[in-house]
Order: sequence, then C-alpha cells, then structure tokens
Amino acid sequence: MTTNPTSTAPPPARAGRREWTALGVLMLPLLLVSMDVSVLYFAIPAISADLAPSGTQQLWIFDIYAFVLAGLLMTMGSLGDRVGHRRLLLTGAAAFGTASLVAAYANSAETLIAARALLGIGGATLMPSTMALLRTMFTDPGQRAKAIGMWSGVMTAGIALGSVMSGVLVEFFWWGSVFLVNLPAMALLLALGPVLLPESRNPAPGRFDWLGVPLSMAAVLPVIYGLKEIPSEGWNVRYVVSITVGLLFAALFVRRQRTVDSPMIDPALFRGRGFAPSVALNLVSAFGIMGSAYFTTQYLQSVLDKSALEAALWALLPSLPIGAAAPAATALVLRGVDRAHVVTAGFAIAAGGFALLALAGTDSMGLVLTSCGVLAVGGVTVMSQIMDLAMGSAPVERAGSASSLMETGAEFGGALGMALLGSIGTAVYRHEIPASAPEAAHETLGGALAVADRVPGLAAAAREAFTSGMQGAAIAGAVVLAGAAAVAAVTLRGLHAHSRTPDEPSDLSPSGV
Repeated sequence: MTTNPTSTAPPPARAGRREWTALGVLMLPLLLVSMDVSVLYFAIPAISADLAPSGTQQLWIFDIYAFVLAGLLMTMGSLGDRVGHRRLLLTGAAAFGTASLVAAYANSAETLIAARALLGIGGATLMPSTMALLRTMFTDPGQRAKAIGMWSGVMTAGIALGSVMSGVLVEFFWWGSVFLVNLPAMALLLALGPVLLPESRNPAPGRFDWLGVPLSMAAVLPVIYGLKEIPSEGWNVRYVVSITVGLLFAALFVRRQRTVDSPMIDPALFRGRGFAPSVALNLVSAFGIMGSAYFTTQYLQSVLDKSALEAALWALLPSLPIGAAAPAATALVLRGVDRAHVVTAGFAIAAGGFALLALAGTDSMGLVLTSCGVLAVGGVTVMSQIMDLAMGSAPVERAGSASSLMETGAEFGGALGMALLGSIGTAVYRHEIPASAPEAAHETLGGALAVADRVPGLAAAAREAFTSGMQGAAIAGAVVLAGAAAVAAVTLRGLHAHSRTPDEPSDLSPSGV
C-alpha cells in the first residue's frame, strides 16, 4: 500500500502575537490608501477657493490619484515579488508620507496635482505589498482567512470614512489637514515595519519585464478613464475610443505575458481552478458596490436635499455591519461550510440589496440606507472569501502579482459598475423627465435643480425621474449579481485554499483530496 507523501507533512506554522501586531500596523496604511480615494469629496471647494485651479486642473486634482494607483498596481505587485515586499512597502510609505506633506502645503494647482500623482505611486506600492506580506505571515489557512477578512473590511470601510473625515476636517481646519492625517500612520509603519514585518520575495524572479510596464498602463488607464467619464458625459465617441484602445493594449499585454521568458504576471496563476473565477467574481462584487454608490450618494444629497456632510454622515450607517460580515463568513468556512455556498450567499444578499433599492421612492432614506447596508454585507462577504481563495492558491513568491491582479480587477469592476449602471439610470432619467423641461434639466438631476426655481414643479419631476432611473439601474444590478451567484455556485464548488511551499504545483485541490 502506497503512503500519501503529504500525510506526514507538518502543519503550517501558526502566527503568534508578533504577526497579529504586524497586521495591525499594516492596516493603518491600507486604511489611509483607501481613504485617499474619497478624501477630497468635501475639500475640493476649499481647494478651489485657495488655489483657483482651472476646470481641467480640478478634475486632475480629484482623479489622478485613482488613475495612477490603478495603472501601477500590477507593476508594483511584480516589482515587490522581485525586490522584496517589505522593502517596497517601506519605500512606498516614505513616498506616501512625503507626498502627503507636499500636498498639504501645496501653493499651486500644479504642485497639488504632482503630489496627488506621487500619492498614487505610493498607494500602488502599499496595497499589493500589504496583502503579499499578509500571505507570508499567515500560512495557516484558518488564520490567513481571518486576516484577509480583516483586510477586506478595512479596505471597504476606508472609502466610506474618507469622505466623512474630509468633511469634518475641512469644517474645523484648513483643507491641507486631510493630507496631514497620513503622516502619523506612515511614521509608525516606518518605525515598526523593519522590526515586525518579514521580508518576502521570489528567490528566482528572472529579469524584470520593463516593456510590460508601459503595456500594462496603456491597457488599464484608457479603460478606467473611459468608464469613469461615461456616467456623467454619456457614450461619447472619445470615451468609446479610449476604452477600445485600452482593450487593444490589454490584448498585447496578455500576449507578451504568455510569450516572454520572465513575465510580469505569470500565466501559471490562472491554471488553478479557483484563481481566474476569483478575479472575475471580485470584479463583479466591486461592480455592485461602486455602481450602487453612484446613485445613493446623489440620492441623499439631491433627492433628499441633505448637505454634503449630512449625506456623508448618514452614509456611514450602512458601513457599520461591514465589520461583522467578513468574520462571520470566515467562521462559516472554517466550520466546514463549502466556500462556494458562502460566496453564492454573499452575491444573493448583495442582489437583495439592489432589489430593496429598486423599491425606493423619493422619500425613502431608511430603505435606501438599508439597501446600502445589505449590499455592503454581501459584497464584503464575497470579497473576503475569494481574496482568501486567490491568495491561498498563489505561491508565496507570486503573492504580490496575485494581489495586484485582484485589486486591478476591483478597480475595473468599480469603474464598470458606475459606467453601465450610471448609463442605465441616465437613460431612464432622460426618458422620464418632461419633454417641456429646459435643456439643462434633460442632462442631469443637478442641472434640473439648478434651473428649478424658474419652472414650477420641475424639481419634483426631476427627483421622480432620477429615482426611476435608480430603480432601473438597481434591477439591472440585481440581475448581474444574481447571475454571479449562479456562476460562483458552479465554479467554486468543492474548492478550498491551502498553503503551499514554493515548489508545490500552482493549483487548487478539491475538498477532501
């Protein structure tokens, strides 16, 4: 009788107090990087009054951080696999802190734009590095699942907290304070990181794919740009061309990764049964979360007539259940519930959130906030489990590349959700708005409210039309997420993530094998 050679293998080492303390240190920069996506929501008016940027400069101040972050995630993930994730993390922390200081005291729009771009570079080093180091520190599957659940919750909560924090800080301090809050966390990371964090790198990385860097950026940036502009500007030829160009470069990037000797993104990552579905399902989860946020933020401000700060504070309520969602999902998986069932349930819950949103009227704040909370719980449940599945299937030496792929997919998903659901909502809005309304009212709800004092009944009609558009988009979102639930039930059935040494095959094994 043949003995299974893996049956006597020692179990993965369990993390102790040092590793959990290190995780806490890693959570701070992760929280701030995610907060910086939305931290300018309420600071822009004060910045405009102080620096007097042009309309184009104001757009770049707001958007360049997210563009640079998305464009460099794959590059930085691959670079970290080669030079070491701790080294890259600490370098990124220094850059992020320096850029925050420059941004806080910027005396011109050009300086602030440059500082925000440097913040994006620093953020792109921090995000995949935190996940790669987490993968290194937590080799026990159960502990890793809990740590990744915490990572997912912090990441999601940071985006919601960023806008609220900016509103509070700008209310009591000058606009530069929204950047200075980054400094203590980065200083703590630089002080404790060398002591608490292990180094993690690929021992045989091969040559760095320098040509892959511009190809990856040329693939990501035009698509993200086009998708971000479509909700507000419509399907303009310029944005369609931008997306098309990005997709062409994406095809070139994929071809190079399949043929080059030392690829930036190893195609072997996709050979496991679970990794490719995890990337796709993570994208759909971000699609739902960001697509709904496009409507709910406008609903609170323009339909319910809340101030920006009031809307942000009310929007915090749905984020409260997020803290319990990922740990609860992880506990179910650790108790033997098939991960496919948990992910499927997460998508079904998120679809239910969209279904609730489809029932909202023009005075349904409680229902809208409840739908947001249900969506967030479902989305975080999905993201925590498929991130653990993807990272558990990836070799430790490729953890940075795997993490960057998941995060880039989330960026695409968020932009796609705003573009497609936003377009559906806009189409319904324009169909429902009275034909006799001024031209500005046919473009957006904000345009209608700007001229509503000149047209009796226009404000109410525009709010009704926007709510109808939100309902239509919510129905579409529910259908997409229900479809994702069915896909997850089939593609993830019987899969479990396991910790592997670098020489093990890059795949996932069915449960019980």
